[in-house]
Amino acid sequence: MAHQAEGQRSVPRPVPENFETQAYLQDYAAYLEAVPFPSVVFDHRWDVVLANSAYDRLFQGVGPHPTAMPGDNFLRFVLFHPDAATVLGEHESRWCLPMLAGFAAAVERHGQDRGLQSIRRDIAQDPIMDAAYRQGLPHWIRAVGPGAAEDDGAVRPLHHPDPRWGRTDCRVVGETPKTLDELGYTRMTLVLREARRPAAGARGARPRRTAGHLSVVPAPEA
Repeated sequence: MAHQAEGQRSVPRPVPENFETQAYLQDYAAYLEAVPFPSVVFDHRWDVVLANSAYDRLFQGVGPHPTAMPGDNFLRFVLFHPDAATVLGEHESRWCLPMLAGFAAAVERHGQDRGLQSIRRDIAQDPIMDAAYRQGLPHWIRAVGPGAAEDDGAVRPLHHPDPRWGRTDCRVVGETPKTLDELGYTRMTLVLREARRPAAGARGARPRRTAGHLSVVPAPEA
């Protein structure tokens, strides 16, 4: 993970930058830790550089995975971790498809990046997800418009392990300062809302994603 035990100061991942940059990231990590909502800084591959304790608490119930832990790479977690749907509500339509749209945009900008190529290979190895990426995603982008890959401002459902939050919504807030932007980093904060009241007769069990990662790709409206 990108930080130490809860209550201690966050420690950024090592990056090949100068001392001044390292000092900035150390101080930014302390600032991030003071934010009460899940907040994370990642690079153009969605590799996590910094994350606060609230981010860890959100994902504390997910099981181990060799390549898709939320503290390592957020995109891989959304796409490939079998527990992603236990945290990310309406996982396919509200999280996977927007993230795939963002990934497609990143591939256009950084097509030769080895990390992005690795993610593309993993997508290709899942026939359902590969079909969603190559065929379904373009239709979905045309249906929702050019802002399909934009996360900032989106309201998405979550299943928080803390019963104080429970089944709730979050607003995705993109707030990347100039220095982080110049380093090629992006900051994302999930501003949690009060827990929703469960619908009458609703079961308390949270969904768990199974082997065929994406099963439905919304068709464009006529």
